[in-house]
Formats: sequence, C-alpha cells, structure tokens
Amino acid sequence: MSETLYIRLASQANQPLPWLVWSHHQKEIIASGELPNADALVNLQDKANSRHVVALAPSSDVSLKALKVPGKSRKAIAQTAPYMLEEELAHEVENLFFAYGNLSQDSEGHNCFTAIATKDKMVMWQSWLMQAGLVCRTMIPEALMLHEHQGSWTAIALGDQLILRQGQWQGFTLDAAQWLVLAKQWQQLDPVPSIHHYSPIPAVPATIDTIAEPEELPLALMAEQPVILNMLQGEFAVKTERSPAMKYWLTAAGLLGFAILLQLGAKGAELYQINQAQAQLEAQIISAYKKALPETKRVRISTVRSQLKRKVAELGGGSESAGFLPMLAKLERAFKQVPSMQTQSIKFDGKRNEIRLQTEAKDYQSFDKFKSVLEQAKLDVKLGAQNNQGESVTGSFSIKEA
Repeated sequence: MSETLYIRLASQANQPLPWLVWSHHQKEIIASGELPNADALVNLQDKANSRHVVALAPSSDVSLKALKVPGKSRKAIAQTAPYMLEEELAHEVENLFFAYGNLSQDSEGHNCFTAIATKDKMVMWQSWLMQAGLVCRTMIPEALMLHEHQGSWTAIALGDQLILRQGQWQGFTLDAAQWLVLAKQWQQLDPVPSIHHYSPIPAVPATIDTIAEPEELPLALMAEQPVILNMLQGEFAVKTERSPAMKYWLTAAGLLGFAILLQLGAKGAELYQINQAQAQLEAQIISAYKKALPETKRVRISTVRSQLKRKVAELGGGSESAGFLPMLAKLERAFKQVPSMQTQSIKFDGKRNEIRLQTEAKDYQSFDKFKSVLEQAKLDVKLGAQNNQGESVTGSFSIKEA
C-alpha cells in the first residue's frame, strides 16, 4: 500500500488522539486531524479503507532497553532478558509484555533490544482499535519514529508533551515540567548532548546546544522513518484471516486431535498427580525460605538457590548490609506515617550506600510529606521525577545517611 494511516494512541481513553494519512509515493500529507478520545476512533474507518494502519504507542508508557544477554538463539535471549531487568522495572515481570527488535549487535555490544509495556496497556490499545473496526497489524513506540541524529538527540512537541529520541534504542515522552527537571541533569552528562528540535521546546541550560530544524507535524516527521520494531508480536500479534477451505481443514484437524486426547486421558491423569506432588514440594521449599527470611515477598523456585546465596552474603556482616539495615528501619517508620505511599521497587547501591525507591501515591503532596519524614530521621533524600498516571502519581527517591 502506498498510503498509511498513522494513529497516535494515548495513555487514557479520554485523551486526544492525533492521526495523519501519509502518501509514501508522493512524500506528503493526504489528511490529518485529532480525535477527542478513543471512542471517536470509529470515525477513522473510511480513512483506513485500502490503507495500512500503524499505531504509535506513547513512549511515556513504553520503556526501551538495550541489553547484553548471554545466549545465541533469539528464544534463549528473550527468556533471559526480562529477569535481567527485574530489579529496574516498576511492575512484576509477569504483568509486562516484552517486544523484541530485529537489530544486530551495536557498537557497545548490546545484542538484545526490547520495548516493554504493561499487558493491560497492550490489551487496552488493541481493544480501542478492534471496537472501532480498524485492522492494525503494526504498533511502534513513537520515540523510535523520530530522526536519529548521530551523536545528538532529537525532540518534537506533541500537544502538551515532548517526545525525545536519544539514540538507536533510547527515547521517552514527558511533559514540560519533567523536561525542565531533566534538562538540569542532562548538562551533567559527558559529553553534554546537543538537541535537534522540529518544534519549539522549553528552555534548556546554556551548556546544552539546541539546533532548530524546519518545523514539522509530529506524525509527518515519524511517517518518513523506517520501522525497526513492531510491538504486535507474540501473544499480541494480529492473526491473518483464514480462507473457508483452511477453516474446514482446521476443524477436521481439531476433531482428530480431540480423539487423540481422549486416548491419552489416562496418561494425563497420571501426569496431573505428579505435577500435584511437585507443586506441594515447591510450596514446602518456599514456606521454609520465607520462614527463615520473613522479609522476602517473592520467591521463585528456579532462582531460590541464587537468592539464598545472595541473602547469606548480605547477612554476613559486611559493610553494605550494615548501612542498609538501619536505613531500611527508618524507611519502615516513614511508610507507617505516610500510608498512602506505596513501594513499587527498592534497590540498594552498596558502593554509594544509597537506597533507590520507585513509589506510587495518590497525589504530589504525599511525596513531599514522605521526603519530610525521612529528612526528620536524619536521612539525605533526593526526590526524582514524578509522573501523573491518571488517578495516581509515580516517582522515585534516592536516600542516603545524612
């Protein structure tokens, strides 16, 4: 197809959705506009006729990670990558979807390139499109559709948000308030980045060079880029409609398979008993582990040995655990004083003697109160970026002994 309908999805159903029809042959915009909310997607049915439909996922809801993963096969790498990132992620691995790009190893040795979103978001986005009668087989994180400037960053404004691409597999979307906070941190980088922008952007420190490019509509700029990742893969891949003849043979194959399953019923019952016994044994192992280490919230049978070794090392009286445990006690008291603050992840940096928290609360005031309580406990607290996620606010803390 020589024309494509691009739809920029949103984090919430009540947010606007920009769209654009692009002619790849003529390199120009055929039509464009903005829908008030997800329910209005049905109005794009006539625009989607005989055109390829591409959904652009907001990069505020998609994390991009480049990893060095041991293994040669794509399957082995895909099985390992989620658990290498487990401590960095704000959600349980089981609640996340990992899509993988077909990129070769980069100059830094990364061999795994993944885009991560919650399964709930993926289901929500696909349901919007399906309910509107739109057949969409391609979904791309919007940051990967900006121009890649070698050694520089790229930025463009979309509504009240800014999209930033930092490299081949780096980028995110943020609001203006977050931009001003992060810009102060960027000037500490070595080398300090320069930013090519295709729309007006908020001010940055004088140490950061900004290069104004010809202004473009965000979706028109993205339409000119090659696709290096389709998130609709694995369990979210869109199935191709089968022919009636194929459906007939699949029905026959299903009946044959059912007959075979009946013959294997006795073996299945035996296997079920074995699995039940195994499950009981695993439950006993987990119970014993939690009894010995009651602070543990999650134990996996596949990694219990390595978890146990790590816990033994931490409890061996080293300097790292000596700094960690007193701070952890102060954190516990702070969480009791600010019950609205919920922990998403906690990580201890032994070299810096620093605890890093990812948290969630109902409002920004909870973050200020939590910081004040920790400072009263004689802790040095740095409050990181905060992000409004609809009915909740997420943010991060870096905590040291004062």
